[in-house]
Amino acid sequence: MAGGKQTPRQKMVNLMYLVFIAMMALNMSKEVLTAFGLMNEQFESSNSEAVKNNKMSYDQLVTKAGEDSHFVEAKNIAEKVQGISAKFSGFLEGLKSDVTKDIEKTEKGKLPYEAMDKGDKIDELWFNGDGYSKRGQEIVDAINKYKTDMKAAVGADKKYQSIISDLDNKFNTDDVVDREGVKKKFLDYHYKGFPAIASLTKLSALQNSVEVVEANVYASALGKAAVDASSMKNYTALVVLDKNAYFQGEKVTGKVVLGKYDENTKPTSFQGPGKIENGQAVINMTAGAVGEQSIKGKFTFLEDGKEIPLAFESKYVVVPRPNSATISADKMNVVYRGVANPISVSFAGIAADKVSASAPGMSSAGKAGNYVLNPGGGNTVMVNVTGTLPNGDKVSDKKEFRIKGLPAPTGKVRGEVAAKGPKSNLEVVTITATMEDFDFPVTVNVTQFNVKVPGQPTIVVSGNKMDGRAKSAIAKAQKGDVVVISEIKASFTGIDQRAKAVSACTFEVQ
Repeated sequence: MAGGKQTPRQKMVNLMYLVFIAMMALNMSKEVLTAFGLMNEQFESSNSEAVKNNKMSYDQLVTKAGEDSHFVEAKNIAEKVQGISAKFSGFLEGLKSDVTKDIEKTEKGKLPYEAMDKGDKIDELWFNGDGYSKRGQEIVDAINKYKTDMKAAVGADKKYQSIISDLDNKFNTDDVVDREGVKKKFLDYHYKGFPAIASLTKLSALQNSVEVVEANVYASALGKAAVDASSMKNYTALVVLDKNAYFQGEKVTGKVVLGKYDENTKPTSFQGPGKIENGQAVINMTAGAVGEQSIKGKFTFLEDGKEIPLAFESKYVVVPRPNSATISADKMNVVYRGVANPISVSFAGIAADKVSASAPGMSSAGKAGNYVLNPGGGNTVMVNVTGTLPNGDKVSDKKEFRIKGLPAPTGKVRGEVAAKGPKSNLEVVTITATMEDFDFPVTVNVTQFNVKVPGQPTIVVSGNKMDGRAKSAIAKAQKGDVVVISEIKASFTGIDQRAKAVSACTFEVQ
């Protein structure tokens, strides 16, 4: 096309061909610029998700550290890494602002990728001839500081060696030799002369590397702490016998289990006969009465922000060989007439199903060792117990209990026997009755009562609240008057209906 004399037509054809080639090159350039822009969008979206996920991982470490001291070291490393990563990522975000400064976004809020084909802003700001400008040197120093600080944060533990290698590879600011064998400075090789959209995408990719490294640190720290917590060095073999008292010649049975004595274990609370020392509950108590006794309590641990209860219970026998029965009322040292008294019967060192008890009015409660006693007349009742030893021998014992009648219910106004207050208060109170100093589950429902206001006739009220007539009488009461609530009638649940009459109560008008 360039040789020989050309006609005007040929010159026009050649010119159009060149324009066509230029347009193709221009279109190709726009496609590449758009591709960089889409890649940048993907990086920024990925970075946003990574920030959320890293925050969740960090919060999990903090929670675990509050529950188990094995995770405290991991949490301390995570705190350092979080601060270092946030600071450097923020620095990179500032560099991205340098790139997009003065670039107007489209109506849809996106950057005009095809128009970001120049890199002169970065070239002028980051470089000075063949070297770095002050800003350029700040960038290299910031990358090196991030890498150094991260290495110091994770330390020399081999669990983090892959992360240290990743830092060296992804944040290496050494000079680079290009394909033509020319050595170039780090920023020169990666950013100088590149389109603005390409530099922006590289910075977003660098931010993504920061988030990935942070995530890997959290994962490694959490895993290392979990391994330390579950290490077999924290366990010991424990001998657990089926019981803590045996007769001469009897088989000793039990099991050997792995238990964990961990001074780092920190329950939020402990209920039981002892206290926590070096990760174990040390029992310190006085042996109970002759017979089988229980040791029970509960640990409470905090796991994932929730309290987890762990109850324990064991038994021991206070006597080398049984020679007397232990018989006790579940509620008190007496039994009451008119109510089903629960009675527990056991013989020291003898299984519950090998023990039997009898007394007038006593019957089985459906479970070995548990009985119900409904005493009849008289002032006492004798409970006889027989037990069968493992060798077939019989042993026996007996226990006498006093029989008491049901206590009289106590009437109350506003929960008091003698209450005081304004008469407006008395008009709306509820009249109640209780079985004072009575440990059985009894429900008392007031069904009727009399109200006597000084100077007014006695009014009989149905139910447990004042009716209209009672309120009218109360309205006429004077300051200092004592209103008497008497003849209280009630229904009872849980005891014999033949309960004694309910005692009266009073209300002084003030």
